[in-house]
Amino acid sequence: MASRRSVEIVIPVYNEEQALRPCVERLRAFLEEDFRHDWRIIVANNGSTDGTVEAASRLAAEDERVRLLNLSRKGRGLALRTAWSQSTADIVSYMDVDLSTNLRYFPLLVEGLCCGYDVAVGSRLMQASMVARRLKREILSRGFNLLIRLLFWTRFTDAQCGFKALRGEAARLLLPHVVNNGWFFDAELLILAEKNGFRIFEAPVEWMEDLDSRVNLWGTAVEDVKGLLRMRTSRIKLNLPRPGGPTQMSTTRSGARKA
Repeated sequence: MASRRSVEIVIPVYNEEQALRPCVERLRAFLEEDFRHDWRIIVANNGSTDGTVEAASRLAAEDERVRLLNLSRKGRGLALRTAWSQSTADIVSYMDVDLSTNLRYFPLLVEGLCCGYDVAVGSRLMQASMVARRLKREILSRGFNLLIRLLFWTRFTDAQCGFKALRGEAARLLLPHVVNNGWFFDAELLILAEKNGFRIFEAPVEWMEDLDSRVNLWGTAVEDVKGLLRMRTSRIKLNLPRPGGPTQMSTTRSGARKA
């Protein structure tokens, strides 16, 4: 059995005053009952204009394992970059505040990293995954992930699922080379990781779309396409050392791809 690790879970938030407490309380209850590693929750506020900071401060005051990282600028990627860059944890991770992904799959990501992988991601496009979302979002997601594979010949299947974890050493190696600070951050990180030989572990998830999501699907799609075109004309093979071993590209899935 893998040894006990320190794990940080980042929750990026923007104007989530109402959703934050239920999210943190649900996550904390799960970790206390079903997670065998040492953990800390980081609420990464990026430019909220409502009472999110006050809500996060109250949660942090109630439990020393919950901390607030307060940023004045917007950008999910910026929030993750800042939180992960400051972390000294063995494993860094994040999940969306709506907890659309069932938490019971989180230990699987962490165990994948404990077993030697560098990056672990939830995939909604694996056969074992259970997904409920609108047709428009399904089409956009599948189209974007297909475009990634066509442009970069990558092997991972789902770049956008807000359910990821990295070994701390892997994050420190990759982050300086990730340009985007918005929604494309995830995809850029994964493309760089695979093209530089980092071992990626994909796990199936149970995922239900939050119909109250504030994500601008079309605006995000435009940002994603611009990011892919920028990377297509950039140097992405950086000869980075793979943490803990020789460089060797590998993407391993714990289930088959969803048809």
